[in-house]
Order: sequence, then C-alpha cells, then structure tokens
Amino acid sequence: MVGRPAGHNRSMKTVVIAVLGGLLTLAGIAALVLPGPGFVLVAAGLAVLATRFSWAKKPLDYARDKAEQGIEEVGKSPLRAIGAGLAALALVAVGVLALAGVDLPFVNALSAVVLILSGLFLIGTIVFARKQEQTVEAIAQRPAGEPEGGGAYRAATPRTD
Repeated sequence: MVGRPAGHNRSMKTVVIAVLGGLLTLAGIAALVLPGPGFVLVAAGLAVLATRFSWAKKPLDYARDKAEQGIEEVGKSPLRAIGAGLAALALVAVGVLALAGVDLPFVNALSAVVLILSGLFLIGTIVFARKQEQTVEAIAQRPAGEPEGGGAYRAATPRTD
C-alpha cells in the first residue's frame, strides 16, 4: 500500500474492534432490561474488545466467572433447573404467541424471534449444566483405581490406619 502510513491498517482495525465491541456491549446492556440475550451480548462485546484492549479482559473474566457460577448453581439444584426451565418455556411461548398473531405489548416479530432464541439458548444451558453436574458426581463416586475411560485411573487416597 503505497502512500499510507504503516500503522494505518492497525489503527483502522482498532477502530473497527472498538465500534463493534462497543455496539455489542451496549446492545447487551439494553437487552438486560428488554427482551433478548443481554448477558450473552455483553460477554460477546467484551470478548471483541479484549482482543485489542487489555482493560476489557478484567470485566470479561468477571462475566465468565459469574456465568460459570450460574451454570454450576443450575446444575447442582434441581429446583433452580426447573425454575429456569419454566422461564425458558415462558420465553418461547410468548415468542410463539407473538408470531402467531396475538397482539402483545412491546413485542414485534423481531423481539418474538429473539425471545424464542433466548428460551432455546436457556434450555440448552440447563441441559449442559445438568449433564456436567451428573458427570462430576459420577466421577466423584467412582472408587479409586477404577478406569475413568481412555486408560486413566483415579489416584487412590493414602490410607491412614
């Protein structure tokens, strides 16, 4: 590229990343109170920003930790899993009703699709959390010296008799 400064391409990438990450983060913040996957969009925006800006890594790590804690809580508590499942079904139901022509306040076709996708995403997250918790429990209950799969063995705990 003749005639352009050497840092032009890099600074243009920084601007694009800042704008895209900022828009995703702002859309996510708005979706926290509006229908939509707010937390997912905030995390996606922070992930984009963290590729270029080191300050975005700290809130991204915080968001990741909170997401993992939430998944663990849903996985450990059948009651929370049921509550989250009911919320997911309600999201999908409202979205389907809106697409079917039922006049609902503050819901248009786009927000109806986002509600359905959010509900399906939540159902997937619940299934993942429950399966992960079952796997952790199965490994914890396996006696020492039993194969875990792939030829690996759990270490036996030393006896203290």
